[in-house]
Amino acid sequence: MVRVAFQGVAGAYSEEAVRQYFGPTVESVPCRTLDEMFPLVENGAADYAMLPVENAVAGSVAGAYELLLERDLRINAEVILHVHHMLMTLPGTKREDIKRVRSHPQALAQCQRYLDRYGLIGEPAFDTAGSARDLANHPEPDVAVIASALAAELYNLEILDRNIEDYRFNYTRFFVMGLEDPPRAQRPKTSIVFSTRHTPGALYKSMGEFAIRGINLTKIESRPRLNQPWRYIFYLDFEGHCQDVACEAALMGLLRHSSFVKLLGSYPAATTPVIEEEEKR
Repeated sequence: MVRVAFQGVAGAYSEEAVRQYFGPTVESVPCRTLDEMFPLVENGAADYAMLPVENAVAGSVAGAYELLLERDLRINAEVILHVHHMLMTLPGTKREDIKRVRSHPQALAQCQRYLDRYGLIGEPAFDTAGSARDLANHPEPDVAVIASALAAELYNLEILDRNIEDYRFNYTRFFVMGLEDPPRAQRPKTSIVFSTRHTPGALYKSMGEFAIRGINLTKIESRPRLNQPWRYIFYLDFEGHCQDVACEAALMGLLRHSSFVKLLGSYPAATTPVIEEEEKR
């Protein structure tokens, strides 16, 4: 059986991503922090780690990008999870009994319109699924929590309202991290991290290596170098496989303008359903 590490307690959205990609028979291995996942894969205690890297509403997960830079696991796949927030309570609780709603601060913020509509007070907690587990273990009749449908199932809570998030386009992007490179896919994507030399036009010339070869960039993000104040590194995603002739030439060209380049992996690209109009509640 495949073992996959994820951050959070059972029922976390990361575990939903694990099940979405690997199926219901996968063995999920909960970890307290993102940092705890990588050693489990490196020492063979888990086959893969499910690493959240960005959310369409909240932005990038800073700690994940530091791990991509510092550790040597390879990106094996990309997973896009459509995040649906559920309002859940102890079985038999009525809506008029609810006064407080607990969840991770990000989940509360993503459901603020719903909370305002019903005059509910948000109470920040460490974890979404952890809030569900704690309510099940320590019942409070006037408290509801926001978490995943999986959390409601695992902790025998009743879902009062489904999909209470403010925006329909609430997606989280994950990387499946493993020890080896995956087989070549039909629709590959490649991720790298690099730093340019501190000279005029260095970033422009670096991007030009991809432009002149017709390679489409899907993401670029700068982050500060932790050991060098006011110096930056760049995370870049582009369409294609690192062994494609054009991509290989672009990477070789990038080396001429960079102080370092690290290949994070070439992997199957995921797809995000197209939502034509943002739904506001």
